[in-house]
Amino acid sequence: METKAGDPGAFARFDLYRVPSPAFVVDEAAIRRNLSILADVRDRAGIKVLGALKAFSMWSLGSVLGEYLDGVCASGLYEARLGREEYQGEVATYCAAYKPDDLAEILKISDHVIFNSPGQIARMKPQVDAARAEGRQFDIGLRINPLHAEGETPKYDPSQPHSRLGFPIDQLTAAHLEGVDGLHFHNLCEQDFLPLERTWAAVESRIMPHVGGLKWLNFGGGHHITRADYQRDALVDFLLKIKAQTGLTLYLEPGEAMALDAGILIGEILDVIDNGMAVAITDISATCHMPDVIEAPYRPAMLHEPDEGALTRLGGPSCLAGDIIGDYRIPGGAEPGARIAFLDQAHYSMVKTNTFNGVPLPAIWLWNSENDELTEIRSFSYQDFKSRLS
Repeated sequence: METKAGDPGAFARFDLYRVPSPAFVVDEAAIRRNLSILADVRDRAGIKVLGALKAFSMWSLGSVLGEYLDGVCASGLYEARLGREEYQGEVATYCAAYKPDDLAEILKISDHVIFNSPGQIARMKPQVDAARAEGRQFDIGLRINPLHAEGETPKYDPSQPHSRLGFPIDQLTAAHLEGVDGLHFHNLCEQDFLPLERTWAAVESRIMPHVGGLKWLNFGGGHHITRADYQRDALVDFLLKIKAQTGLTLYLEPGEAMALDAGILIGEILDVIDNGMAVAITDISATCHMPDVIEAPYRPAMLHEPDEGALTRLGGPSCLAGDIIGDYRIPGGAEPGARIAFLDQAHYSMVKTNTFNGVPLPAIWLWNSENDELTEIRSFSYQDFKSRLS
């Protein structure tokens, strides 16, 4: 995959030695810029926007999100609890399959509970009825699979053949929607408006016969609305048209768009060897700190990387042979003690970090590029590693 990172923005002037390495640094001003764009689309289109915690769950900024968005969407019990405890507004929870014990608590803290199949809705009906009998108020949703592939990479495409995500739209009947308040589909990944328009065209004829019994439609996430080249005016016009056509409340669930180009991951070169090319070992790890580099795969953009010069292969400190970030031209040269930073690391990288091989987690810092205030949000220790084990 090609990185969608844009201009480094204010990070171009950030001193990489101001914080210990490794560290994530998130710019609150950039987060607010993104959120204000999402709020503007929301207000012009008259829809609701929920922030996807799976992409960006830096809950120390929960009150900031609450200033701009209508709530959050969660992927299970833990995210739903985080959403209810640390964020404001609605909590919409979707899970590919619920455990009965988890669902009991999810029904207490969620405004929308979205199921992956009519079969699970039917099996969980006694719990839903019991929760409502206790006075709990929530909507029930069903995720559909549009059966319309738009993804650049198959493993990230919810409409890949034999996908487990969503009920196939060509099987949907009125009976499946008994007791269902809304339909949800999530078919995009880091994409602009046109794939959404094409997806709606693919499902419109199958959804429209059912809208009379629904309250809302949720178009999920994967919308790169805050990217400079996103067609925001076209999106607003489209949403206004669908609202008028269906009479339903519409939801979007952007994730990456909240934190796009709003954070960097700082690392330090620990050693350099020559093995046919310069190979540098850093204290940041693709395996532990940037797993999408391997899973996608993709090459993250480096802050201040020059256009010319010798390449250095950067790898992490773990024992995994494939713990390789990529080949880069290092600003100032590859020397032990040199600091480097990768752009656009606030989303997904932060939520996917792990301690494989005992590699320490990066600290998390919050910076405000408008007033230069820098605050350590959290650092991690041996106890954080040990507490995950037994």
